[in-house]
Amino acid sequence: MSNKPYLIDAVIGNGRMLGSLGRTGRLYRLWWPHIDHPQHIDRIRTGIRLSEGRTTWFDEEADGWRHRIGYLPGTNIVRIGAARPQFPLEVRQHDFALPEEDVLVRHYTFTNISNGDVSFRFVWYSSFHVDESPLYNTTLFNEEQDALVHYHKRSFFAVSGANVCAEFQCGSAWDAAEGGSLNGSEIDMQPDGAMAWEIKRLASGESVSLPVYIAAGENLPQALERLAAVKRFPAEHWLEQTRTHWHNELGKARPCPGGGPEIAELYERSVLTFKLMSDRQSGSLLAAPEVDENHARCGGYAYCWGRDAAFITTALDRCGLTKASRRFYEWTLTAQDPDGSWQQRHFHDGSLAPSWGLQIDEGASIIWGMWQHYAATGDDSFARRMWPAVAKGAEFLAGFIDPDTGLPKPSVDLWEERNAQHTYSSAAVCAGLQAAASFARLMGDEAAAAAWEQAAGRIASAIETLCWNEAESSFYRGLHLKVSRDEYERATRSGAEGSVTYTAKGYPVYRLKYDPIVDISLLGVSVPFGVLPPEHGYMRRLADTIERKLTSPRVGGIKRYENDPYIGGNPWILTTLWLAHYRTAVGQYEAARELLDWAVRHRTETGLLPEQVDKDTGAPAWIVPLTWSHAMFVLAVDMLAAAGQLPAGETARAEADSAAGKS
Repeated sequence: MSNKPYLIDAVIGNGRMLGSLGRTGRLYRLWWPHIDHPQHIDRIRTGIRLSEGRTTWFDEEADGWRHRIGYLPGTNIVRIGAARPQFPLEVRQHDFALPEEDVLVRHYTFTNISNGDVSFRFVWYSSFHVDESPLYNTTLFNEEQDALVHYHKRSFFAVSGANVCAEFQCGSAWDAAEGGSLNGSEIDMQPDGAMAWEIKRLASGESVSLPVYIAAGENLPQALERLAAVKRFPAEHWLEQTRTHWHNELGKARPCPGGGPEIAELYERSVLTFKLMSDRQSGSLLAAPEVDENHARCGGYAYCWGRDAAFITTALDRCGLTKASRRFYEWTLTAQDPDGSWQQRHFHDGSLAPSWGLQIDEGASIIWGMWQHYAATGDDSFARRMWPAVAKGAEFLAGFIDPDTGLPKPSVDLWEERNAQHTYSSAAVCAGLQAAASFARLMGDEAAAAAWEQAAGRIASAIETLCWNEAESSFYRGLHLKVSRDEYERATRSGAEGSVTYTAKGYPVYRLKYDPIVDISLLGVSVPFGVLPPEHGYMRRLADTIERKLTSPRVGGIKRYENDPYIGGNPWILTTLWLAHYRTAVGQYEAARELLDWAVRHRTETGLLPEQVDKDTGAPAWIVPLTWSHAMFVLAVDMLAAAGQLPAGETARAEADSAAGKS
């Protein structure tokens, strides 16, 4: 597979198709028929060849090409402008997925900005590794639809323009696309092909439209039928239909509850991003579009995590998008294991994704999130539907308690880096059991409610008595941290407490009694899980410790934890907003607003929120967009607005600006 950037600039989709683009207009990835897997594009290039010379590829910053990118206001339609000094043509393109059809539209408009006529060819090159496989692909040309078709097994992609192409080639087409003539080869067991459209004597100041469609299907007739249907109408028809669709979708959400134009715009972009990250078929929620499919720097992002999703659904409910939340929790019923647990992460079809082992906070977060959804809607049918899964899940949680500490047994932490009895995970389990008890009482099962409340109470007591680190004015990140033998020996020589146990096969397990690292997730003890009230002295001291130790010194923002090595140890959007949630909860509104404004300032050029911000430059550093980041932003806005800290007048001005932009 061709090298692809880790950072992307925009996403488009319809809940079944999802595409990611760079700021030059290159379409790097396309997922279908789910938005998580599989991904089909190896490489797509678009260029211009004048009457003499080689193709200049206007979808890259070479040959002097410069670009502008943004979303059409209130939509998930991306617009890109490309221009090059002393070049006679400017390019404008709109990229979007049709709302109700599995068709991607790439609408190009070429304008002659020279003083004379211009003749040229628009060159399209595409290489598909269908179903993420470089093997067993075929490319053919369908003369009836004037289309290249890339296929593998049950995935077919038909590519065609609204105009009839002048030449084409199937297989081994790159060199010809760059500088030669396409040879008319009609079929080849190769993944690539090319087409070119000829424009003769475009007059000075005039423009020509050249839409290209990518239609997906489970077989050749289906893909070609979809392609034929979309070609019956001009691209402007589909652009306007798609614009109307996204405006209508925005209208289903509650408007931004307060703040200035920038907050309102980011709130709107968050709602639109939630729509793209929600799988239309399954209801599952995507953590982020994949950028590291080879797992070169991480373990991948194109999955559903129950923990991320619990924060996201809470934000969806605050936005009034309760239907999407319910659909997600319906999906969780397909992903629960027979013993009542939910594993670390899943594919959107409910199957188990690659994993580092059980994260006990995942299932606990799902049950907590289910109750948050019920509290937001009062939907008794939802409670009855979830109750069997809640009961099984709560029994698993209650059986996962270490009798020696009263905390959940060791599992993988929320950052998926270490194994211990983590304070955050313990707080999540406590909240999950409390939520289960609330469901039980609603269902009339007082015995279960009492048992789960008692179990939650014991965890809360253990967190307060065993996990507080007075010396650091912080909670311990966890107890009984699993480490290597070398780390264990170094630590114990320096006076740390530890223990060695053995597995059933006789392998030694080295654990240190305490993990003293200050971590933003420790705020979860109060916000959102409510094990201790925000006003508790421990929580106030913890928040101040976090701000002192985890604020990034050059660009601001909050890091995950001390000496975080991941992607350079940058501040994160969601961690900064997590502290904003806490500051709001205790009435420190000015501090909370400063943290919120920091997040707003560090959105991308297209208005998306990344996972991380570079600690030296302030530029996006990793994963765009991260759905959890957008959820934490919406929750922060909601909390501040509920406290009367985002004046309604600012919202009115923002809505007026937005309406002006849409017109």
